[in-house]
Amino acid sequence: MLSRTADHLYWMARYTERAENTARMLDVNVQTALLPQSAHAAEQGWRAMLGISELLDAFDHKYGLMTARDVLDFMVRDPDNPSSIASCIGQARENARAVRGTLTTEVWETHNATWLELQNKLSGKLLEQDPSQFFEWVKYRSHLSRGVTIGTMLKDEAFHFIRLGTFLERADNTARILDVKFHGADHSAFADVQADEEAQHDFYYWAAILRSVSGFEIYRKVYRDVITPERVAELLMLRADMPRSLLACMEDVVGNLAQVRNDASADTERFAGKLHADLKFAKIDEILAAGLHDYLTQFLERIYELGNRLSRDFLVPLA
Repeated sequence: MLSRTADHLYWMARYTERAENTARMLDVNVQTALLPQSAHAAEQGWRAMLGISELLDAFDHKYGLMTARDVLDFMVRDPDNPSSIASCIGQARENARAVRGTLTTEVWETHNATWLELQNKLSGKLLEQDPSQFFEWVKYRSHLSRGVTIGTMLKDEAFHFIRLGTFLERADNTARILDVKFHGADHSAFADVQADEEAQHDFYYWAAILRSVSGFEIYRKVYRDVITPERVAELLMLRADMPRSLLACMEDVVGNLAQVRNDASADTERFAGKLHADLKFAKIDEILAAGLHDYLTQFLERIYELGNRLSRDFLVPLA
């Protein structure tokens, strides 16, 4: 397969997944903003989300003051923000169009229809009237794209590059969604004895986190007990049977990488395999003792490096 074709397929999948996960992250903040809290705490929540997405400087440069409305506008429709939902859906469509002949008709039409429907959603003011409904629509379109891909495409190299992009992006974003809670905090927060109000606030926060990754019902099924930060972290990081966990994502990255290996990819496979093994044999209490934020920061750095290695070995090298 031509490296440029693989590159378009890989980034089509990454941008689609990024749009979905941006919607999930925003939905967490919209839900938690409804909880009783000071204006300062609400602002810090938005700042943490922008910070963990590495967009805080860009937002401050453009808007200055931090308001929920401006953050939503910046993260959803701003064409100057390459990670906004509108930009991601547009880039996914452009990458799909570039390799139209490699995709099935159903996959192309799904991406094209998503882009067209997005214009109607944004002009129809759905975001301002019911942001959660808009985010559900973004998630649904991503699910549809993924399902059509699995259900209609030949399981060849093109398919595996699409899946590589999907799971690498999902691992990155699951780590970011989890880290929003701990951005700038240390692991001692787990050990602190909280007041009733704070404990109640945390319950709703963690419930929102779980729902944002479609994990609330899974949590209840697995643990059958009260929601605790330790178990949420374990579910989203170390459980291979949780579809959006870091371990599950890395298992799929390693599996798809093995299907497209070439003469230059041995070191990249080894790098991905080590990252997978570190998650597979880790214990959540050891991660928390060392500091969850530090662990996730290191994980994000390694995912970034893995993406660079994939680009070097298979795709159009990043500038």
